[in-house]
Amino acid sequence: MADFKIVVSDPKTKTYQFDVAGSEANQYIGKSIGQTVDGATVGLAGYTLKITGGSDKGGTVMRGDLPGPKRQQVLVTTGIGSKPKVPGTRRRKSMRGREISPDTSQINTKVVEYGEKTINALLGGEAEEAPEEEAAAEE
Repeated sequence: MADFKIVVSDPKTKTYQFDVAGSEANQYIGKSIGQTVDGATVGLAGYTLKITGGSDKGGTVMRGDLPGPKRQQVLVTTGIGSKPKVPGTRRRKSMRGREISPDTSQINTKVVEYGEKTINALLGGEAEEAPEEEAAAEE
């Protein structure tokens, strides 16, 4: 059984983290960076999430241009997992492919399509009132 931490980034508000295990986690295995998944697996019914990255138990990052789920040694100059101190420096780094496997521990996603309710309302928090509605209520 695979257990994942799903990090959901909402571009409009903030980021949320969910723990997923069992059959919900198995739905992520075999998916790749760039694919979309249903938000119901993390309790966000009506939302669509796009996989943007992730990492394994050792902290090795996933890279979208590497095929497969295994860890590879890649010569990189820029991009995901590379921070050169001197511009143009190439370095061999250990990175993981774009496919999610049971070795993956964290999956990063972002909200692509929103549902009817806000995320706070779905998670049991209070629904925030929109600024336009507050202005209309004051008049």
